[in-house]
Amino acid sequence: MNVTQAITERHSIRRFLSKDVPSDTIKKILADASRAPSGTNTQPWKVTCVAGGKKQQLSRAISDAIKNDQANLEYQYMPSKLREPYLSRKRKVGYTLYELYGIARDDYPARKQAMLRNFEFFGAPVGLFFRMDRDLLYGSWLDMGMFMQNVMILARAHGLESCPQQAWCEFGSTVHKVLDIPEDEIIISGMSVGYAAKAPENTLISERADVDEFAIFLE
Repeated sequence: MNVTQAITERHSIRRFLSKDVPSDTIKKILADASRAPSGTNTQPWKVTCVAGGKKQQLSRAISDAIKNDQANLEYQYMPSKLREPYLSRKRKVGYTLYELYGIARDDYPARKQAMLRNFEFFGAPVGLFFRMDRDLLYGSWLDMGMFMQNVMILARAHGLESCPQQAWCEFGSTVHKVLDIPEDEIIISGMSVGYAAKAPENTLISERADVDEFAIFLE
């Protein structure tokens, strides 16, 4: 695929095949992704890769944390009261996903079970956790975003797909403990990586605003 296809056809995958991904493939993706730009070449990104037993251990630990009501936000991702147009966009993609799962809007137990699949990596064989030193500032967050985007696009060059998952950060202390991440580092996001399965939920292509809605051209 060309660069345009790699970017425009990328979308979040929420059901993966159990087929293993070689660690050398992940290392190659991360090495190439590290060509992302960063302010004064600081390269703030750090990555923890989990598979096999460690991945299962983390899923079990999060399951226990949920049962014991031990949520612990790593950071606040959105305002507590989201305004328009962001609220409508969030609701639309959520409702569309529930429809693809075959879940009614008012079936809250089923909605919760669908959400909990995040913590099973949607069946993916590999999980990535992106982290950086906690004392770094906004510029480094920009750098991390560009690095993560590179990872998702480069994964496609290897026949893989991905799903970025900030949901893991709702249980930050648990992730820190199981993955032995020091407290002076902040976890930016998790990400599932693997081979996409054929499933209704994987057909979801979220809408994008027209360029004229978000761009201004001045001469």
